Amino acid sequence: MLSPSCTMACSRTCSRILGLSLGTAALCAAGANMALFFPNWDVTYLLRGLIGRHAMLGSGLWGGGLMVLTAATLISVMGWRYCCFSKSVPCLSMLTALFSSGLALLGALICFITSGVALKDGPFCMFDVSFFNQTQAWKYGYPFKDLHNRNYLYEHSLWNSVCLEPSKAVVWHVSFFSILLFTSLLQLLLVVIHFINSFLGLFCSLCEK
Repeated sequence: MLSPSCTMACSRTCSRILGLSLGTAALCAAGANMALFFPNWDVTYLLRGLIGRHAMLGSGLWGGGLMVLTAATLISVMGWRYCCFSKSVPCLSMLTALFSSGLALLGALICFITSGVALKDGPFCMFDVSFFNQTQAWKYGYPFKDLHNRNYLYEHSLWNSVCLEPSKAVVWHVSFFSILLFTSLLQLLLVVIHFINSFLGLFCSLCEK
């Protein structure tokens, strides 16, 4: 059976790994959201204000990015016992663990929900209105949002036939919002592990006393 001191050491090691993993995931989320500002790496769409609302919301930057990165820094500091954590203070450690968990949970959850809605609504692009009715016109909007009994995610034939500009708008949208969705899901999983690890560390620190 592991002693409390040995378990505490394992808990701190786990915090270091979790902090590094969450930090890496936060940078990945921020990078994916940044890419959504530049379809096909073209800055003109951003300058013309032709970026979809889901990307402009920037949940991957401030939610899955900054908020999770801040939490990851706190978790890493706890794991390495820097600053005020150099001496074991169970209450302070627990409060910091709860704060970092809550911050990361909120940021990852916002990013996850936004990404899911973005994938459901589809990309913001220029499309031919006559594809859906008899009026011939081109406009920017969400052509896949009001499709009845059809899901563009499963009908790849629609990907190149509906959106006229930017080119490969659907591929770009689906690729990077999928990255955001799975990254935020990973962040949520890491937060749950951190929460369990924190309670285990608190329990063992009290046992040592």
